[in-house]
Amino acid sequence: MFNDARLTSLIANTLSVLAVLALLGGLVFWAAKRPVFNITRLYLQPLGSESLQYVSPATVRATIAGRLAGNFFFIDLNTARDVIESTPWVRKAQLRRVWPNALLVRVEEQQPLALWNQDEMINTWGEAFSANQGELDDGLHLPRLSGPPDSERLVVQRFAEMARWFAPLGVGVRELALSPRYAWDAQLSNGVQLMLGRDPAAEAVDPHGRSGARSFAQRIEGFVQAWPALQARLDGRPLQRVDLRYPSGFAIRLNPNTDNPAQQNKHDS
Repeated sequence: MFNDARLTSLIANTLSVLAVLALLGGLVFWAAKRPVFNITRLYLQPLGSESLQYVSPATVRATIAGRLAGNFFFIDLNTARDVIESTPWVRKAQLRRVWPNALLVRVEEQQPLALWNQDEMINTWGEAFSANQGELDDGLHLPRLSGPPDSERLVVQRFAEMARWFAPLGVGVRELALSPRYAWDAQLSNGVQLMLGRDPAAEAVDPHGRSGARSFAQRIEGFVQAWPALQARLDGRPLQRVDLRYPSGFAIRLNPNTDNPAQQNKHDS
């Protein structure tokens, strides 16, 4: 009988403790849900040493309005991060709670490298993104790149290679396009169009690519090396187009909008 009394007392004490814990839990939950802990403030900082140029607290608030509501204790930071990363010009975001009702948002902005296809841009990591191009600085003139889906990194790589080859000549790359058949065309800052043809390296992207053609670098290198002699022979007459698809050289077409008649010449490299 003594053991039964001890068991009854233990059960009663346990139930009392559980009841107290449940009451305390309810009070804590009630207190945590008070409006004073609702997220009402947002602090925005750059992720890194650079200042923010395109992202502002107003644009972040406009993005999360109606899509993100939360409490200091219960807000899902992963969901909030995904919502904020959908803000134009935001590449990555890191979030941290700030007592008692705020979020600290650290943002890595998109760094535009070029215009991409019809209405997108491409960043310095070779990723396409959408943002208002009208927010770009007036003095910023981005080159235009284009290509099939999933070719962004390849196009950026080729653009960087061309920029390095032509920089010593004082010429930039204004446009670079990769066609659906994986052939390259470019326009230089002096208005010359380059027809580069298919790139064997693009076979990694195009399973039906053809082999045996000169590499992209070989065609550019041959033309760059021939450039000084070609300019001397042209004696100031402007080029319109250079066809680099030949196996051992290239063909040129002069600009017809000059006093000289349009003509085409083959140059061996």
